Amino acid sequence: MTRLLSGDLPRSRALTALLLLIVLALACAPFVFPGARALNMAAKICIFVVLVASYDLLLGYTGIVSFAHTMFFGIGGYGVAIAMSRMEPGWGALLAGTVAALAVSALLAFLVGLFSLRVRAIFFAMITLAVATAFATLVSQLSEWTGGEDGLTFKVPEALRPGFSPGDADWFGVPLNGRLLSYYLVFAGAVVLFLLLLRIVNSPFGRVLQAIRENDFRAEAIGYRTVVFRTVSTVLSAIFATMAGVLMAVWLRYNGPDTSLSFEIMVDILLIVVIGGMGTLYGAVIGTTLFLLAQTYLQDVMKLASDATASVPLLSGLLHPDRWLLWLGLLFILSVYYFPQGVVGRLRGAGAAQDAAP
Repeated sequence: MTRLLSGDLPRSRALTALLLLIVLALACAPFVFPGARALNMAAKICIFVVLVASYDLLLGYTGIVSFAHTMFFGIGGYGVAIAMSRMEPGWGALLAGTVAALAVSALLAFLVGLFSLRVRAIFFAMITLAVATAFATLVSQLSEWTGGEDGLTFKVPEALRPGFSPGDADWFGVPLNGRLLSYYLVFAGAVVLFLLLLRIVNSPFGRVLQAIRENDFRAEAIGYRTVVFRTVSTVLSAIFATMAGVLMAVWLRYNGPDTSLSFEIMVDILLIVVIGGMGTLYGAVIGTTLFLLAQTYLQDVMKLASDATASVPLLSGLLHPDRWLLWLGLLFILSVYYFPQGVVGRLRGAGAAQDAAP
Protein backbone atom coordinates (compact mmCIF):
# COMPACT_ATOMS: atom_id res chain seq x y z
CA MET A 1 0.00 0.00 0.00
CA THR A 2 2.84 2.37 0.90
CA ARG A 3 4.48 1.67 -2.45
CA LEU A 4 1.23 2.24 -4.31
CA LEU A 5 0.84 5.64 -2.64
CA SER A 6 4.49 6.52 -3.34
CA GLY A 7 5.26 6.65 0.38
CA ASP A 8 2.89 9.59 0.89
CA LEU A 9 0.55 8.14 3.52
CA PRO A 10 -2.41 10.15 4.87
CA ARG A 11 -0.70 10.32 8.34
CA SER A 12 -4.03 10.65 10.13
CA ARG A 13 -6.56 7.98 11.11
CA ALA A 14 -9.49 10.30 10.44
CA LEU A 15 -8.08 11.30 7.04
CA THR A 16 -7.39 7.66 6.15
CA ALA A 17 -10.95 6.68 7.06
CA LEU A 18 -12.39 9.61 5.09
CA LEU A 19 -10.31 8.82 1.99
CA LEU A 20 -11.25 5.12 2.13
CA LEU A 21 -14.92 6.04 2.50
CA ILE A 22 -14.77 8.32 -0.57
CA VAL A 23 -12.88 5.79 -2.71
CA LEU A 24 -15.25 2.96 -1.75
CA ALA A 25 -18.28 5.16 -2.38
CA LEU A 26 -16.97 6.08 -5.84
CA ALA A 27 -16.02 2.47 -6.64
CA CYS A 28 -19.49 1.21 -5.67
CA ALA A 29 -21.48 4.28 -6.81
CA PRO A 30 -23.49 2.50 -9.57
CA PHE A 31 -24.70 -0.08 -7.04
CA VAL A 32 -25.02 1.98 -3.84
CA PHE A 33 -26.38 5.22 -5.32
CA PRO A 34 -28.82 4.32 -8.11
CA GLY A 35 -30.05 7.04 -10.42
CA ALA A 36 -28.56 9.14 -13.19
CA ARG A 37 -28.00 12.20 -10.99
CA ALA A 38 -25.95 10.36 -8.37
CA LEU A 39 -23.88 8.52 -10.98
CA ASN A 40 -23.20 11.76 -12.84
CA MET A 41 -22.07 13.33 -9.58
CA ALA A 42 -19.71 10.42 -8.85
CA ALA A 43 -18.17 10.67 -12.35
CA LYS A 44 -17.75 14.43 -11.98
CA ILE A 45 -15.97 13.95 -8.65
CA CYS A 46 -13.55 11.48 -10.27
CA ILE A 47 -12.80 13.91 -13.10
CA PHE A 48 -12.42 16.97 -10.89
CA VAL A 49 -10.11 15.13 -8.49
CA VAL A 50 -7.64 14.80 -11.37
CA LEU A 51 -8.21 18.38 -12.54
CA VAL A 52 -7.78 19.87 -9.06
CA ALA A 53 -4.79 17.65 -8.23
CA SER A 54 -3.09 18.73 -11.47
CA TYR A 55 -3.62 22.37 -10.48
CA ASP A 56 -2.27 21.68 -7.01
CA LEU A 57 0.94 20.50 -8.67
CA LEU A 58 1.28 24.09 -9.90
CA LEU A 59 -0.10 26.09 -6.98
CA GLY A 60 0.54 23.92 -3.94
CA TYR A 61 3.83 22.28 -4.90
CA THR A 62 5.49 24.83 -7.19
CA GLY A 63 3.92 28.06 -5.96
CA ILE A 64 2.66 29.15 -9.39
CA VAL A 65 -0.68 30.95 -9.70
CA SER A 66 -2.20 30.33 -13.13
CA PHE A 67 -5.61 31.18 -14.57
CA ALA A 68 -5.10 29.17 -17.75
CA HIS A 69 -5.74 25.73 -16.28
CA THR A 70 -9.22 25.40 -17.75
CA MET A 71 -7.72 26.06 -21.18
CA PHE A 72 -5.89 22.74 -21.01
CA PHE A 73 -9.01 21.09 -19.60
CA GLY A 74 -10.92 22.40 -22.62
CA ILE A 75 -8.24 21.29 -25.07
CA GLY A 76 -8.67 17.71 -23.85
CA GLY A 77 -12.42 17.88 -24.30
CA TYR A 78 -12.26 19.51 -27.73
CA GLY A 79 -9.54 17.14 -28.92
CA VAL A 80 -11.83 14.17 -28.32
CA ALA A 81 -14.95 15.98 -29.56
CA ILE A 82 -13.40 17.09 -32.85
CA ALA A 83 -11.80 13.69 -33.52
CA MET A 84 -15.05 11.83 -32.79
CA SER A 85 -17.07 14.25 -34.94
CA ARG A 86 -14.80 14.09 -37.98
CA MET A 87 -13.65 10.47 -37.82
CA GLU A 88 -15.37 7.15 -37.34
CA PRO A 89 -16.35 7.26 -33.63
CA GLY A 90 -14.26 4.34 -32.45
CA TRP A 91 -11.29 3.69 -30.20
CA GLY A 92 -8.89 4.88 -32.91
CA ALA A 93 -10.59 8.28 -33.05
CA LEU A 94 -10.55 8.50 -29.25
CA LEU A 95 -6.82 7.75 -29.19
CA ALA A 96 -6.09 10.20 -32.02
CA GLY A 97 -8.06 12.99 -30.31
CA THR A 98 -6.34 12.34 -26.99
CA VAL A 99 -2.84 12.31 -28.48
CA ALA A 100 -3.51 15.48 -30.50
CA ALA A 101 -4.92 17.25 -27.43
CA LEU A 102 -1.91 16.23 -25.31
CA ALA A 103 0.49 17.49 -27.98
CA VAL A 104 -1.28 20.87 -28.28
CA SER A 105 -1.49 21.28 -24.50
CA ALA A 106 2.15 20.38 -23.98
CA LEU A 107 3.27 22.84 -26.67
CA LEU A 108 1.12 25.69 -25.33
CA ALA A 109 2.19 25.01 -21.74
CA PHE A 110 5.83 24.94 -22.80
CA LEU A 111 5.52 28.28 -24.58
CA VAL A 112 3.64 29.87 -21.69
CA GLY A 113 6.15 28.51 -19.20
CA LEU A 114 9.20 29.41 -21.24
CA PHE A 115 8.23 32.99 -22.00
CA SER A 116 6.23 33.91 -18.93
CA LEU A 117 7.71 32.16 -15.90
CA ARG A 118 10.56 34.66 -15.68
CA VAL A 119 8.06 37.26 -14.48
CA ARG A 120 6.84 37.21 -10.91
CA ALA A 121 3.61 36.29 -9.14
CA ILE A 122 0.71 38.50 -10.22
CA PHE A 123 2.26 39.34 -13.60
CA PHE A 124 2.42 35.68 -14.58
CA ALA A 125 -1.16 35.17 -13.36
CA MET A 126 -2.33 38.06 -15.57
CA ILE A 127 -0.48 36.64 -18.57
CA THR A 128 -2.14 33.25 -18.13
CA LEU A 129 -5.54 34.93 -17.75
CA ALA A 130 -4.98 36.80 -21.02
CA VAL A 131 -3.94 33.58 -22.81
CA ALA A 132 -6.97 31.68 -21.48
CA THR A 133 -9.33 34.49 -22.52
CA ALA A 134 -7.82 34.64 -26.01
CA PHE A 135 -8.13 30.87 -26.36
CA ALA A 136 -11.80 30.91 -25.27
CA THR A 137 -12.52 33.66 -27.83
CA LEU A 138 -10.75 31.68 -30.56
CA VAL A 139 -12.80 28.57 -29.74
CA SER A 140 -16.03 30.56 -30.01
CA GLN A 141 -15.04 31.96 -33.40
CA LEU A 142 -13.91 28.66 -34.92
CA SER A 143 -17.48 27.40 -34.91
CA GLU A 144 -16.97 25.17 -37.95
CA TRP A 145 -14.60 23.03 -35.89
CA THR A 146 -15.71 23.63 -32.30
CA GLY A 147 -19.44 24.25 -32.65
CA GLY A 148 -19.01 27.78 -31.30
CA GLU A 149 -21.09 28.61 -28.23
CA ASP A 150 -23.23 25.49 -28.78
CA GLY A 151 -20.31 23.10 -28.49
CA LEU A 152 -20.09 19.64 -30.04
CA THR A 153 -22.19 16.57 -29.38
CA PHE A 154 -20.61 13.37 -30.64
CA LYS A 155 -20.74 9.59 -30.52
CA VAL A 156 -18.33 7.50 -28.48
CA PRO A 157 -17.12 3.93 -29.16
CA GLU A 158 -20.05 1.52 -29.21
CA ALA A 159 -19.06 -0.20 -25.94
CA LEU A 160 -19.40 3.14 -24.10
CA ARG A 161 -22.84 4.07 -25.44
CA PRO A 162 -25.78 3.86 -23.02
CA GLY A 163 -27.68 1.56 -25.36
CA PHE A 164 -24.86 -0.98 -25.53
CA SER A 165 -25.49 -4.22 -23.65
CA PRO A 166 -23.58 -7.53 -23.96
CA GLY A 167 -26.64 -9.72 -23.60
CA ASP A 168 -28.57 -9.93 -20.35
CA ALA A 169 -25.51 -9.74 -18.10
CA ASP A 170 -25.67 -7.73 -14.91
CA TRP A 171 -23.52 -6.98 -11.85
CA PHE A 172 -25.25 -7.33 -8.49
CA GLY A 173 -28.59 -6.44 -10.01
CA VAL A 174 -27.31 -3.53 -12.11
CA PRO A 175 -27.44 -4.06 -15.90
CA LEU A 176 -24.04 -4.25 -17.56
CA ASN A 177 -24.32 -1.56 -20.24
CA GLY A 178 -22.31 1.16 -21.90
CA ARG A 179 -23.08 3.70 -19.17
CA LEU A 180 -21.65 1.42 -16.51
CA LEU A 181 -18.55 0.73 -18.61
CA SER A 182 -18.11 4.48 -19.22
CA TYR A 183 -18.25 5.16 -15.50
CA TYR A 184 -15.62 2.58 -14.66
CA LEU A 185 -13.41 3.83 -17.48
CA VAL A 186 -13.59 7.31 -15.89
CA PHE A 187 -13.05 5.89 -12.39
CA ALA A 188 -10.06 3.74 -13.41
CA GLY A 189 -8.55 6.60 -15.42
CA ALA A 190 -8.89 8.97 -12.46
CA VAL A 191 -7.25 6.48 -10.07
CA VAL A 192 -4.29 5.88 -12.40
CA LEU A 193 -3.76 9.58 -13.07
CA PHE A 194 -3.98 10.46 -9.37
CA LEU A 195 -1.42 7.78 -8.46
CA LEU A 196 0.91 9.10 -11.17
CA LEU A 197 0.61 12.59 -9.70
CA LEU A 198 1.42 11.18 -6.26
CA ARG A 199 4.51 9.55 -7.74
CA ILE A 200 5.62 12.84 -9.30
CA VAL A 201 5.25 15.02 -6.19
CA ASN A 202 7.06 12.44 -4.03
CA SER A 203 9.96 12.01 -6.45
CA PRO A 204 13.23 14.01 -6.32
CA PHE A 205 11.69 16.25 -8.98
CA GLY A 206 8.76 16.96 -6.67
CA ARG A 207 11.10 17.79 -3.80
CA VAL A 208 12.85 20.36 -5.99
CA LEU A 209 9.48 21.91 -6.87
CA GLN A 210 8.72 22.29 -3.16
CA ALA A 211 12.14 23.86 -2.61
CA ILE A 212 11.40 26.37 -5.37
CA ARG A 213 8.03 27.12 -3.78
CA GLU A 214 9.65 27.82 -0.41
CA ASN A 215 12.59 29.90 -1.70
CA ASP A 216 13.32 30.09 -5.40
CA PHE A 217 16.44 32.24 -4.90
CA ARG A 218 18.02 29.64 -2.65
CA ALA A 219 17.06 26.83 -5.05
CA GLU A 220 18.70 28.76 -7.89
CA ALA A 221 21.77 29.43 -5.75
CA ILE A 222 22.40 25.74 -5.07
CA GLY A 223 22.33 24.90 -8.77
CA TYR A 224 18.73 24.23 -9.81
CA ARG A 225 17.48 25.99 -12.94
CA THR A 226 14.18 27.20 -11.52
CA VAL A 227 12.81 28.28 -14.91
CA VAL A 228 13.36 24.76 -16.27
CA PHE A 229 11.67 23.09 -13.31
CA ARG A 230 8.76 25.53 -13.38
CA THR A 231 8.31 25.00 -17.10
CA VAL A 232 8.33 21.21 -16.71
CA SER A 233 5.84 21.53 -13.84
CA THR A 234 3.58 23.67 -16.04
CA VAL A 235 3.73 21.13 -18.88
CA LEU A 236 3.01 18.17 -16.57
CA SER A 237 0.12 20.01 -14.96
CA ALA A 238 -1.30 20.81 -18.40
CA ILE A 239 -1.03 17.18 -19.50
CA PHE A 240 -2.98 15.91 -16.51
CA ALA A 241 -5.61 18.64 -16.91
CA THR A 242 -5.94 17.61 -20.56
CA MET A 243 -6.55 14.00 -19.55
CA ALA A 244 -9.25 15.20 -17.15
CA GLY A 245 -10.85 17.00 -20.10
CA VAL A 246 -10.70 13.79 -22.14
CA LEU A 247 -12.48 11.87 -19.38
CA MET A 248 -15.12 14.60 -19.09
CA ALA A 249 -15.81 14.56 -22.83
CA VAL A 250 -16.06 10.75 -22.92
CA TRP A 251 -18.48 10.76 -20.01
CA LEU A 252 -20.74 13.57 -21.28
CA ARG A 253 -20.40 12.76 -25.02
CA TYR A 254 -20.38 16.54 -25.41
CA ASN A 255 -17.98 19.44 -25.00
CA GLY A 256 -18.60 23.16 -25.07
CA PRO A 257 -17.28 26.44 -23.64
CA ASP A 258 -19.45 26.29 -20.51
CA THR A 259 -18.45 22.69 -19.87
CA SER A 260 -14.69 23.09 -19.88
CA LEU A 261 -13.55 26.67 -20.57
CA SER A 262 -15.73 28.68 -18.21
CA PHE A 263 -13.94 30.99 -15.75
CA GLU A 264 -16.37 29.73 -13.12
CA ILE A 265 -14.65 26.34 -13.35
CA MET A 266 -11.31 28.06 -12.69
CA VAL A 267 -12.76 29.73 -9.59
CA ASP A 268 -14.17 26.38 -8.42
CA ILE A 269 -10.72 24.78 -8.81
CA LEU A 270 -9.13 27.51 -6.69
CA LEU A 271 -11.80 27.13 -4.00
CA ILE A 272 -11.41 23.35 -3.91
CA VAL A 273 -7.62 23.56 -3.58
CA VAL A 274 -7.96 25.96 -0.64
CA ILE A 275 -10.70 23.91 1.05
CA GLY A 276 -8.85 20.61 0.67
CA GLY A 277 -5.40 21.97 1.48
CA MET A 278 -2.69 23.29 -0.83
CA GLY A 279 0.35 21.11 -1.32
CA THR A 280 -1.53 17.94 -0.38
CA LEU A 281 -2.89 15.93 -3.27
CA TYR A 282 -5.26 14.22 -0.86
CA GLY A 283 -6.80 17.64 -0.45
CA ALA A 284 -8.00 17.37 -4.04
CA VAL A 285 -10.01 14.25 -3.12
CA ILE A 286 -11.50 15.71 0.06
CA GLY A 287 -12.06 19.22 -1.29
CA THR A 288 -13.63 18.06 -4.57
CA THR A 289 -16.03 15.71 -2.81
CA LEU A 290 -17.15 18.29 -0.23
CA PHE A 291 -17.45 21.12 -2.74
CA LEU A 292 -19.33 19.25 -5.46
CA LEU A 293 -21.70 17.63 -2.98
CA ALA A 294 -22.48 21.04 -1.49
CA GLN A 295 -22.82 22.61 -4.93
CA THR A 296 -25.20 19.88 -6.11
CA TYR A 297 -27.29 19.05 -3.06
CA LEU A 298 -27.25 22.28 -1.04
CA GLN A 299 -30.35 23.55 -2.85
CA ASP A 300 -32.24 20.35 -1.97
CA VAL A 301 -31.28 20.66 1.71
CA MET A 302 -32.24 24.33 1.74
CA LYS A 303 -35.63 23.55 0.19
CA LEU A 304 -36.35 21.10 3.00
CA ALA A 305 -35.23 23.64 5.59
CA SER A 306 -37.28 26.41 3.95
CA ASP A 307 -40.40 24.25 3.93
CA ALA A 308 -39.83 23.25 7.56
CA THR A 309 -39.58 26.92 8.64
CA ALA A 310 -42.46 28.18 6.50
CA SER A 311 -44.13 29.58 9.63
CA VAL A 312 -41.15 31.92 10.15
CA PRO A 313 -41.19 34.15 7.02
CA LEU A 314 -37.79 35.80 7.50
CA LEU A 315 -35.94 32.55 8.22
CA SER A 316 -37.81 30.74 5.47
CA GLY A 317 -36.79 33.47 3.02
CA LEU A 318 -33.14 33.24 4.02
CA LEU A 319 -33.22 29.48 3.50
CA HIS A 320 -34.93 29.70 0.10
CA PRO A 321 -33.12 27.51 -2.48
CA ASP A 322 -32.51 30.55 -4.72
CA ARG A 323 -30.08 31.84 -2.08
CA TRP A 324 -27.87 28.76 -2.18
CA LEU A 325 -24.86 30.72 -3.49
CA LEU A 326 -25.00 32.96 -0.40
CA TRP A 327 -24.84 29.95 1.90
CA LEU A 328 -22.19 28.26 -0.21
CA GLY A 329 -20.08 31.40 0.14
CA LEU A 330 -20.62 31.42 3.91
CA LEU A 331 -19.60 27.76 4.10
CA PHE A 332 -16.42 28.56 2.18
CA ILE A 333 -15.58 31.46 4.52
CA LEU A 334 -16.14 29.26 7.57
CA SER A 335 -14.02 26.46 6.10
CA VAL A 336 -11.13 28.87 5.46
CA TYR A 337 -11.49 30.35 8.97
CA TYR A 338 -11.58 27.03 10.81
CA PHE A 339 -9.31 25.14 8.39
CA PRO A 340 -6.65 27.68 7.30
CA GLN A 341 -4.41 24.82 6.12
CA GLY A 342 -7.31 23.03 4.47
CA VAL A 343 -9.20 19.99 5.70
CA VAL A 344 -6.21 17.70 5.13
CA GLY A 345 -3.84 20.02 6.98
CA ARG A 346 -6.23 20.24 9.92
CA LEU A 347 -6.74 16.47 10.12
CA ARG A 348 -3.01 15.78 9.86
CA GLY A 349 -2.32 18.35 12.56
CA ALA A 350 -4.90 16.78 14.84
CA GLY A 351 -3.44 13.32 14.14
CA ALA A 352 0.09 14.51 14.94
CA ALA A 353 -1.13 16.07 18.20
CA GLN A 354 -2.80 12.80 19.25
CA ASP A 355 0.34 10.80 18.49
CA ALA A 356 2.48 13.23 20.47
CA ALA A 357 0.17 13.21 23.49
CA PRO A 358 1.46 11.05 26.41
